[in-house]
Amino acid sequence: MSESPENPQQPHVPRPVTPGTQASFGTYGGRPVSFVRRGTRLQGRRQAAWDEHAERWAVDVPRHVANTSVHPDYTFDAEAEFGRTAPLIVEIGSGLGDAVCHAAEQNPDTDFLAVEVYTPGLANTIIKINSRGLSNVRVVEANAPEVLATMLPPGSVSELWVFFPDPWHKSRHHKRRLIQPEFADLAARALKPGGLWRIATDWSNYAVHVRDVLAGSEDFENLHTGERRGPESPLTQVWQSGVESVVGGAPVREGRAPVSTAHTGPNEGIDETGGWAPRFEGRIRTSFEAKAHDAGRLIFDLCYRRR
Repeated sequence: MSESPENPQQPHVPRPVTPGTQASFGTYGGRPVSFVRRGTRLQGRRQAAWDEHAERWAVDVPRHVANTSVHPDYTFDAEAEFGRTAPLIVEIGSGLGDAVCHAAEQNPDTDFLAVEVYTPGLANTIIKINSRGLSNVRVVEANAPEVLATMLPPGSVSELWVFFPDPWHKSRHHKRRLIQPEFADLAARALKPGGLWRIATDWSNYAVHVRDVLAGSEDFENLHTGERRGPESPLTQVWQSGVESVVGGAPVREGRAPVSTAHTGPNEGIDETGGWAPRFEGRIRTSFEAKAHDAGRLIFDLCYRRR
């Protein structure tokens, strides 16, 4: 048996991987992950905000097998954290906090938990919490599947939001996409019966992937089954326009040929399935979404109810 490099006197004993956590799905040990940590270093006002306010607004979770993991024995007590009983909305991949902080401002009687692995994004969220005088938002630096698997009590979430997850365009990387059948099972665990799962993406291939995954789940029903199909479908419009057939959906420079990125997947001409929700009015239009619009890409909204 090898010895631990931290303490040569103690034999190395691998920590157990809890069934149902992200680690069990292959997050760690060089296996597939659903995200790339772009960086954790804080500077300037982000560092200042974190030093001064993280203790108040960031949930300090015990770790398990990595610095973004959640120990399976830890349970988040929303009533104790917020000092009240209120509906809880969880946003997975909260980015810079624009959507969650805007929603918290508009819904003071609802509590929000922002889940993110990008530390500068969490620091930005904390800056917004303070500048807007919000008290109904908390942030947590953690892997989303572990948050849903063990950190949140079963049936404790009123709504789950996943807006613009990493699309992982290449076919060999599709296994890294966040929304998979296993993730749907965890979402069903955390959501209360009747709770809503709102999803948005600006890439048609991911939109179809999500629609297929959730169609195979017995725990969720699409609130807009059959809606916006045929010529009215955004998928049909993307197929017909060919906007995603060039890099990033951006205009091709004069004198250069478009480079196909195969983002759209098979082009079936007409989307006869539909199931697309109208744009969620509670989602502020962030700079990220604005860039998608500027590139000519369409936004796909989906909304599912926990049975």
